[in-house]
Amino acid sequence: MTVVLGILLGLGLTLAASPWLWPAREERPRETGRLRDLLVQAGLARVTVPTFVVVSVLLGAVAAGLVAAIVPVVVLAVAAGLVGAALPTVLVVARARSARRTTRIVWPDVVDHLVSAVRSGLALPDSVVALAHTGPPATRAAFAEFEADYRATGDFPASIDRLKQRLADPVADRILETLRMSREVGGTELTGVLRALASYLRADAAVRSEVEARQSWVVVAARLGVAAPWIVLLLLSTRPEAAAAYNSASGSVVVAIGLAISVVAYRIMLAVGRLPEERRWFE
Repeated sequence: MTVVLGILLGLGLTLAASPWLWPAREERPRETGRLRDLLVQAGLARVTVPTFVVVSVLLGAVAAGLVAAIVPVVVLAVAAGLVGAALPTVLVVARARSARRTTRIVWPDVVDHLVSAVRSGLALPDSVVALAHTGPPATRAAFAEFEADYRATGDFPASIDRLKQRLADPVADRILETLRMSREVGGTELTGVLRALASYLRADAAVRSEVEARQSWVVVAARLGVAAPWIVLLLLSTRPEAAAAYNSASGSVVVAIGLAISVVAYRIMLAVGRLPEERRWFE
């Protein structure tokens, strides 16, 4: 009986303190976050985050099995499994970055179309809908979905939120939030604000393109510098005496340290040669 009373007392104290221990958090939309944005930007919006994680794990297991079958070195098989598991993320990040680089050029044109539509007397929702037909080809699909959504619901703010999720782009967030504020607050400075935003986006895209072109050699050097030693290591491991040496405790430690150094050096070189990406402040 004493044990039961002690358990009930502890449970009661835990429930009483729960508002401070576990404060209520605002519920976020399903599958939000950096990985989800990357999948959308890479054109893989239909792929869910759990599916992507499962595929990554399976690919890592396959890579580890193949290397273990070819090169009988346990630590190399583990390293291959880690690389195989990280490969889908690397490909998605590269594809998303390429898509952002492409859309960065067309966003000023999108703003110009919006300015023309607003100056012609169209309402803001109709101006956004018109981008599905007159906007740049790279963005028409997303605005076509916005058109269908808005025609079905008539709820402009909710349709804008869903359009932001489809685009998953920080520049699009700023444009759409400007339109939302103008519709909710009103004012006559919308065209001036949009023109200033278009000028800024063009200047930013020009500077980024020039810097990325000049620093592309850093990325190439990083990839060659990381890949070359591991190719040599794989070739050496095909020899029985080298495989036996790398399977020993000291050999495994050497390979593990080399893997850690390679990853850190690669990340540092990429950080040196890459411009900071804009964050989504209006998700």
